Amino acid sequence: MNVQTGTVAAFVHRASGVLLTLFLPVHFYAIGTTLESAAAFDALLVWTQYPLVKFGEWGIVVLLAAHLGGGLRVLALEFLPWRGWQKSLAAAAAALALAVGLAFALAL
Repeated sequence: MNVQTGTVAAFVHRASGVLLTLFLPVHFYAIGTTLESAAAFDALLVWTQYPLVKFGEWGIVVLLAAHLGGGLRVLALEFLPWRGWQKSLAAAAAALALAVGLAFALAL
């Protein structure tokens, strides 16, 4: 099966957008409800030390970076006249997303 690089890049961009749409409202709701009291916020900070929560936070950073890279790719395809660099641009967007995710993971 021959999968085009642009197809994979478009799929990653759309999938990251859908996952962000599902995750971010829940994430912001959880943070917003804990800001009502100092004790609830302290409990949230303790909860964020669990490995699964750290992995989820790493995942959201990777999703954001992938979505940003895919969005920049789409803008470049729309406004730049060249077509030969599409594979390189998709690869650069993927590398950027992984680099941001790795940098965030190392900072945990």
